[in-house]
Amino acid sequence: MNATILCVGKLKEKWQQQGCAEYLKRLSRYGKYEIVAVDDEREPEKPSEALLKQIKDKEGAALLKHIRPTDRVIALCIQAPAPDSVALSKQLTAWSGDGRRNVFVIGGSNGLSDAVLARADAKLSFSNLTFPHGLMRVILLEQLYRAERIRTGEPYHK
Repeated sequence: MNATILCVGKLKEKWQQQGCAEYLKRLSRYGKYEIVAVDDEREPEKPSEALLKQIKDKEGAALLKHIRPTDRVIALCIQAPAPDSVALSKQLTAWSGDGRRNVFVIGGSNGLSDAVLARADAKLSFSNLTFPHGLMRVILLEQLYRAERIRTGEPYHK
């Protein structure tokens, strides 16, 4: 499968950078995987709800610039189905068969804008818990790697 992880912000923690690099290396044998990051917007210490929406909208506009009309967009959000690893692998198999580019979108610390959610072809959750967006990149890449191993009949930890 080929996939782009489209996300907000740069990874500041070295261990997150190393984790992403490791899983991208592992995934390279299954297809072309890449990470595209857009800048996050600065947020004051106590922003109003209106300002938070403006920030999400700006980040959303930056994300949408990297999405092509033919892309399959999978938005990561808490309010979505959370499949197990086998079900995710089956879904990825179905998505990989039509030649469309699969774009997994991870929002910034305030989530995804309404415009990005409206553009999404599918929504995916990994938990009802909230994760820092840098950590979510590592988790997503690990789950994509696990799904690829399941898809190809290789052993994986259950």
